[in-house]
Amino acid sequence: MADRVLGGRYQVLDKVGTGGMATVYRGMDRVLGRTVAIKTMLPQYATDPSFAARFKQEAQAAAALNSPYIVSVYDWGKDGDTYYIIMEYLRGTDLKSGIRKHGALDCKKVAQIGSQIAQALSVAHNHDIIHRDIKPQNIMVQPDGNIKVMDFGIARAKNSHLTTDNSVLGTAHYVSPEQTQGKPLGPTTDLYSLGIVMYEAATGRVPFDGDNAVTVAMKQVTEQPVPPSQINPNVDPQLEAIILKCMQKDPKDRFQTADELYHTLHDYLAGRMQAVNNATAMLPATPTTPLSRGNGSTQSLPRTQSTGRMRPQSATEQAAQEEEERQKKQKRNRVLAIVGAIAGIVVVALIIASVLGSGSKAYSVPNLLGLTQDKAQAQLDSDGHGFQIGNVSEQYSPSVEEGKIIEQTPGAGRTATEGSSIDIVVSKGEEPAASVTVPDLTNRTPSEAQDLLNKYELKGQAGDSVYNADVEVGHVAEQEPVAGTSAKAGDTITYHLSQGAEQVPVPNVVGESQSSATSALQSAGFEVSVTQSSSSSVEKGNVISTNPSAGTSADKGSTVTITVSTGPSSVSVPNVLGEDQYSAESALKNAGFGVTVTTEASSSVAKGKVISQSATSATAGSTITIVVSSGSGSSNSGTNNGSNSNSNSSTNNGGTNSGNGENTNSGSTTSGT
Repeated sequence: MADRVLGGRYQVLDKVGTGGMATVYRGMDRVLGRTVAIKTMLPQYATDPSFAARFKQEAQAAAALNSPYIVSVYDWGKDGDTYYIIMEYLRGTDLKSGIRKHGALDCKKVAQIGSQIAQALSVAHNHDIIHRDIKPQNIMVQPDGNIKVMDFGIARAKNSHLTTDNSVLGTAHYVSPEQTQGKPLGPTTDLYSLGIVMYEAATGRVPFDGDNAVTVAMKQVTEQPVPPSQINPNVDPQLEAIILKCMQKDPKDRFQTADELYHTLHDYLAGRMQAVNNATAMLPATPTTPLSRGNGSTQSLPRTQSTGRMRPQSATEQAAQEEEERQKKQKRNRVLAIVGAIAGIVVVALIIASVLGSGSKAYSVPNLLGLTQDKAQAQLDSDGHGFQIGNVSEQYSPSVEEGKIIEQTPGAGRTATEGSSIDIVVSKGEEPAASVTVPDLTNRTPSEAQDLLNKYELKGQAGDSVYNADVEVGHVAEQEPVAGTSAKAGDTITYHLSQGAEQVPVPNVVGESQSSATSALQSAGFEVSVTQSSSSSVEKGNVISTNPSAGTSADKGSTVTITVSTGPSSVSVPNVLGEDQYSAESALKNAGFGVTVTTEASSSVAKGKVISQSATSATAGSTITIVVSSGSGSSNSGTNNGSNSNSNSSTNNGGTNSGNGENTNSGSTTSGT
């Protein structure tokens, strides 16, 4: 069955357990992507047309039930020869297992569970559905403590009366007297069974037990339960009264509706419950002493005459009257005894006919605990009593190896008729923890982180603190595993608290090149920002300074700004355009510049005047070139790098000496400083 897809939608994953009429699997709804429970009918029922029709009817009815305390039925269908129901997949444990593990529950918890079951039954009864198989095995206790009632409708289709099926022994502990006797059933049948469930939860044991289903069923009809408080003294009288009213033999003496029971339990939990009237007194656990004929006793009144006053009776008359009363009482008792015997015979006959069959012998049930299912069946076969493995369910066990039997019903040493079925519970090994998604703990205090982990059923531990500039000191900065990953319930999440930003000393990079300084700062854990500034002392391209300065501490990851030299600063060059050469040279030299003079012909600029200069701003001390007009004649391509100290001592290279000390020189003129 594993990996089979039913209805083109529901993929079967793995088996959860097998009951008397169906097998339950964990599955996946491939359309909605959610985990579901898939219940498939056993083949012997699937081939019965009338049962299949009833199965369909009940599945549809159960799907209409909408209550937070009823397992949801999503879908049903048939795939080939397989009938299936798709239900809500529940996590938790059934109430029976919980009682076995923890024993009797406290009164408030019993009332809370009973109240929720009553609400579920109220919804079902309003839809004309009687569960007929209310028992702790059908009550799932979820991780949040709330319950869900399972197997609505299916129980009705199968357990409308006692049968010889595999579940009869388990059901007999919880069936109502009218179910045992084959009488018509109503909503009070479920309330009787709920009373037994609450009884077991309050005391840790069922009210009626025996070696076989016949014995248990007979006790449901003929015996009164021991009051719960005589088994568990912690059961208070109010809860005891509610339980015993549910368990009245006559349906008319019970709560008449599930809603009535719910409101009574609700009032009990709220501390405002009124007295509960129980029509039938419960039998005490120990023999009681008959009341003396005094205060509080009931006596037969003497008969009165039809008229007037009574006259005193003589001793003879009184004795005769007492003898008459004694004979009448004996007659009544004989009649009641005969009626009771006949009723008992009828009940026993019905049970024997339905459960044991005629002529069946009873044998001791062998011990199957610790065996595998195959070995258990082999042992049953070797005993020769016709015993068969019946219901096979699975349950997690921390102490029993997977595949070994941990429970059996009937228990070892009890008697069962030839050919009876033995229900077994097989260990699934230790229960794996549920998978949860790891929450995000960052920016939380340790207590906040632990509270959040508790909600996810995870443990927390503090690891080494870490530096983190973005998270407040003392809050969670990191965690392993990270948020969003999967973990198992009970796993430990390690979180690391922030120490704030790590402090790192700024390295000294002054005088280094920009690239070298940047590399050193980044290696120390800093970001780098660059500004530029002129400097007459630091070579262009090298670092002048840092901010923060070298040797101080700064947050790791913060930004250090370096100032890179662009070389000496530029100053404004005097404007000498149009001035004569001498004035221009003087102005430039006075401003701290060196001067180079070239000449060229110009028809627009008078001879000896500056035509152009090489810069309007320059580094202090640099050389400025000026171009001086040589007039409209040929251009002088020479360069004058100096000036004549004596205008009359110039060399005449073919020019005309005007006699005034100025040379007209077609060669180059040097102007020096």
